[in-house]
Amino acid sequence: MLLYQDLITGDELLSDVFRVKELFDGCLWEVEGKWVVSDTVAVDIGANPSAEGGEEEGVDDQAVKVVDIVHTFRLQEQPPYDKKLFVSWVKRYIKNLTAKLEPEQAEEFKKNVEAATKFLMSKLKDLQFFVGESMQEDGAIVFAYYKDGATDPTFLYFAHGLKEVKC
Repeated sequence: MLLYQDLITGDELLSDVFRVKELFDGCLWEVEGKWVVSDTVAVDIGANPSAEGGEEEGVDDQAVKVVDIVHTFRLQEQPPYDKKLFVSWVKRYIKNLTAKLEPEQAEEFKKNVEAATKFLMSKLKDLQFFVGESMQEDGAIVFAYYKDGATDPTFLYFAHGLKEVKC
């Protein structure tokens, strides 16, 4: 199995379990998420109420709907970004990321990041913003939105900001 970590923070953001579609010559990865049911865990506290004359009380097995990618990688939702905040973040991210990339990768990223950024800007009002578990603001942001009529979210990642790790 392959995990993809944020190159800047080391947070796990994706795995090869999810199918990736490349956009803008591989600058952005598009991944389909799904709403799934996450059952609560039954907890055995060791008591035996029926033997003690009481009624058996179990933990409420309520099922909770979660988005698979958000739940699996413990992504933390952030408040929406306006244009000014988004532009500020993307400039800082490009600078921080290109410093960590090999020269050839940095050139490829710079060549395609403008078109990818314009695409994200065009969807800014529809995007949800997520960061990794460490909640470091200088790291990658995972973007999510609902395509026309979709009931499940689509996630967008800057591919050059992900480091492949075998596990």
